[in-house]
Amino acid sequence: MKTTITVSLGGLVFHIDDDAFEMLNTYLIAIEKQFNSEAERKDIMADIETRIAELFTEMLGEKRDVIRNEEVLKVIEILGQPEDFMEEETSPPGSSQKKSATYQATKRLYRDPDNRVLGGVCGGLGAYFNIDPIVFRILFILIFFGMGSGLIIYIILWIAIPEALTTAQKLEMRGEPITIENIKKAVREEFENVRKNMKF
Repeated sequence: MKTTITVSLGGLVFHIDDDAFEMLNTYLIAIEKQFNSEAERKDIMADIETRIAELFTEMLGEKRDVIRNEEVLKVIEILGQPEDFMEEETSPPGSSQKKSATYQATKRLYRDPDNRVLGGVCGGLGAYFNIDPIVFRILFILIFFGMGSGLIIYIILWIAIPEALTTAQKLEMRGEPITIENIKKAVREEFENVRKNMKF
């Protein structure tokens, strides 16, 4: 008989056995130490927890099982070890960083909130197909004036395609692997963009 603990990750509730909880808690603390002095640490940790919740949900599927060490080890393998993405200046020279090679990045269609004129549909299509969003904007304008249905198609896509809200979803939209290193890089880029936009 094993003790189980109820935890909340990324707004979702999971049942986890005590050994797996200790492993996961130690992992999260080790990650948090990597970002201890950074202003964006809170955002990075929230995105990492959301990604862990998504991975646990995928692994458990419909069955509401207890999370065990095996699931936690798979999550760690996908996201990577905290020491794999320490600041470059603290990494010993000549050391190669280990990358997670077992996880295949999937690409999903989202509306892009960072590259939008109206609803982000063209920005999302551009990111998904690796094409400049201007191509899709011109296409919708041509369909609108040519057949008159461009606006209706755009509105339907606006309703049907979810918006990429989290950093993990934005990475998935571009087809990049959702690792801690990529989440950290994306959050830093967002902070830099905000900083640039705030300059007068």
